Amino acid sequence: MSDLEQFRAETRQWLEANCPPEMREPVRDERDIYWDGRDAEFKDEAQKAWFEACRDKGYTVPSWPKEYGGAGLTPPEAKVLREEMARINARPPLSSFGIWMLGPALLQFGTEGQKQRFLNEIARGEIRWCQGYSEPGSGSDLVSLQTYGEDKGDHWVVNGQKVWTSYADQADWIFCLVRTDKTNKYQGITFMLFDMASEGCSTKPIKLISGNSPFCETFMDDVKVPKSYGEDVPAYVGEVNRGWDVAKYLLGHEREMISGAGGSDRTSAIGAAMKRMAGELDPVLRAELAMFDVDALAYGCMAEKFLDEAKVGKAHPAQPNMMKYSGTELNKRRHELMMAVGGSRSLEWDSEETDGGTPARGWLRTKANSIEGGTSEVMLNVIAKRILELPGG
Repeated sequence: MSDLEQFRAETRQWLEANCPPEMREPVRDERDIYWDGRDAEFKDEAQKAWFEACRDKGYTVPSWPKEYGGAGLTPPEAKVLREEMARINARPPLSSFGIWMLGPALLQFGTEGQKQRFLNEIARGEIRWCQGYSEPGSGSDLVSLQTYGEDKGDHWVVNGQKVWTSYADQADWIFCLVRTDKTNKYQGITFMLFDMASEGCSTKPIKLISGNSPFCETFMDDVKVPKSYGEDVPAYVGEVNRGWDVAKYLLGHEREMISGAGGSDRTSAIGAAMKRMAGELDPVLRAELAMFDVDALAYGCMAEKFLDEAKVGKAHPAQPNMMKYSGTELNKRRHELMMAVGGSRSLEWDSEETDGGTPARGWLRTKANSIEGGTSEVMLNVIAKRILELPGG
């Protein structure tokens, strides 16, 4: 038996012993997903046991080094873990913008002090982060942002507004793009980290057509941001006025997260599950489900190929754009098919039978996938220019 085969056998045994049956059921609502944070609460004992087992094993962030709370798995080992978790339909033990976005940026650009503090907090689920990027006048043209940090020597005073800040009202800290030099559009932005409990920082939920409010407006009125939180723990990532470099790197991870890369309910096969749920299906609808499953499997192969290329330094910088666009379209198709299978029952909005209109609300929520993290039109423009090398207009 090879080392990797031995690792697979041990991983399978560990998962069977530590993943409760309840954590192998499909996600039905947001409470089935455990988020991190100071005030995080577990839905039940099974969710708590699964998180704690993975935290202690380093499996909340299996590819991160052990000194930062991870398991230190090699890329092949991490792939085996993903496969074995998918085999038993295990839910992720922890969902976190810290894991998906800030963590990779800190691993790439952070100081050792920042890594030791923030990465370990993220891995242990102790801190919940939100992302301060978009502004009312700076969406696709993000670099035009106007939130400004005035230099006061040992701190900045930050004023401005962010919008579409996911779960800002539940977050502990924010990683935020702030203009610190008004004379230089690209080299005048700093990637700051600060506590959402800071005086002058406030949020206001934005209600969506689904009836939910995961997005917020975030306001900063004379927020005092210290330049350091201790020895080798600056309040900014990378260099002052060079935050755009960090921002571009992080955007790639955000687009992969939105696309569902790495395997998630939004891009997994649904044909068999829908047939079990609804019984005999109309032949045309059955064919559409089969087509979706083929495309979902193809997407999974593409994602694995891109991940493998990224690990050996051969990834094309526009690949996250491809994944974001493809994953977005798959997720929209997925929910449209789920609505079709459910028929008129899927249009119900409030009853216990549909868990408070979960199918309809989920379908409406997918419409934002085409906007968040970069619009589909922008993604297609990038793909056309950087991968197909078509001439610009």
